Amino acid sequence: MAATTSTATTLEQAAAHLAALLLAPAGGLRDATDSDLKFEEIVEPRPLAAQPPPHEVWAVDGGQALVADARCVQVYVTRAGRARFADGRCTLEDEGELRAFVVGGSAAREAALASLGVEGIDPKSSVDVNLVRDRWEWEAAARCVAEAEPGALVLIDGDLEADWRLPAVVVRGVLDGAAERDVLVAAVTKHSSLSRGGAPLLSQLELQAEASFGPRARWWAPVAHSRTGRGVQVVAARLDPDARFAFRIDLAAAVDPAQALGRIAAVADDAAFPGYPYALAVADRLAACPGWLRAEAWLQLDDLLGRAGVAPAVRERAFTDRHRLLERS
Repeated sequence: MAATTSTATTLEQAAAHLAALLLAPAGGLRDATDSDLKFEEIVEPRPLAAQPPPHEVWAVDGGQALVADARCVQVYVTRAGRARFADGRCTLEDEGELRAFVVGGSAAREAALASLGVEGIDPKSSVDVNLVRDRWEWEAAARCVAEAEPGALVLIDGDLEADWRLPAVVVRGVLDGAAERDVLVAAVTKHSSLSRGGAPLLSQLELQAEASFGPRARWWAPVAHSRTGRGVQVVAARLDPDARFAFRIDLAAAVDPAQALGRIAAVADDAAFPGYPYALAVADRLAACPGWLRAEAWLQLDDLLGRAGVAPAVRERAFTDRHRLLERS
């Protein structure tokens, strides 16, 4: 009984703390994942008008899956999916190459770093799935920009910030290439860590915009820009009258945000998730690594280990999930 009382008291305290944050009218702006941003002094919603849709839209998203886990060593697979739409019709669905790598031990780290094929990474850098997935997601974005026609839109899931271990030239190369080819690059974050006064910024802006413009208005707000030479601006935007949520959207610093967001709004037409670009939803599906793919990759890995002379008992002891065994008992 004492444990139950203690839990209830803890939840009451947590609820009180959260209520104070969510009901606070204002406060300092911050992003829990990015210290490079310089925030606007005033962040207020502005009306947004939709523009004519671009003739060509590309979308990129990355996926990952843990295939085998021995705690001290793991095997992951990643891939970057790409989709292309021309005049609203899907003309390309590319799941991307499935890439496997090992995490654990210095030899695995050195092999994984070498496989990335990027100059400028600290050879002592740690390696995890975020680094590897980001590397190939940005490579896919660069290919989209290179193949896109002038005037095209290239959408990236997330933000315009590569993993901190990747050199800045990875993102800079994509943005510079887009500027040279007259291609608009935008990154859309589905669930942002931006906050004001410790509470989610976007939910505050959604309520503020509804009070100012009504419940079915498109709107946008300038939020921040990069302090250093990344050349990125961050905005918030509600892209469709039926959208429940606004999104964080990253653009190159030289881009006119109202014009760019108007073009993105014209293709923010996902039927199940109004206000989100359908092309990105397709890329997300292509890149996903569902359970069947993980199981298939494990079967192939298990077979290859057997061919390499690793006995079944050794494989079982290394990779059997004890938690699942306990849950089945």
